[in-house]
Amino acid sequence: MTDIDVRRLIEEALRAKERAYAPYSNFRVGAALLAQDGSIYTGCNVENASYGATCCAERVAIFSAVADGKRSFKAIAVVSDSCGFTFPCGICRQVMLEFDIPVVIVADSGGTYKEYTLEDLLPNGFKEFGV
Repeated sequence: MTDIDVRRLIEEALRAKERAYAPYSNFRVGAALLAQDGSIYTGCNVENASYGATCCAERVAIFSAVADGKRSFKAIAVVSDSCGFTFPCGICRQVMLEFDIPVVIVADSGGTYKEYTLEDLLPNGFKEFGV
């Protein structure tokens, strides 16, 4: 990935973060997913009074892309209101594994970022046999 691609993803994730619905935690998260064809899908966290019904920004972005017919991705960027990096939760990592998203970019609010492979973040992840 070029620095330009990474910066664009971070910018899109920051914009998505502004649309988060987080009345309970006040912790906004945004994600931007780069599909193989160059299209970008964004997501923000959507909380719910029944906490289990909450959906993370990463999954919102992935599910939006899948609903649009995409199945092949290059990278995903994640940002939050935190001063440091916010990493995807375990459920999001598992969903990323399902769609073989090879690069995970975590960025802080100032635009500093780090890139990880999904294997770095989810070693020995569970994949159904034969799929």
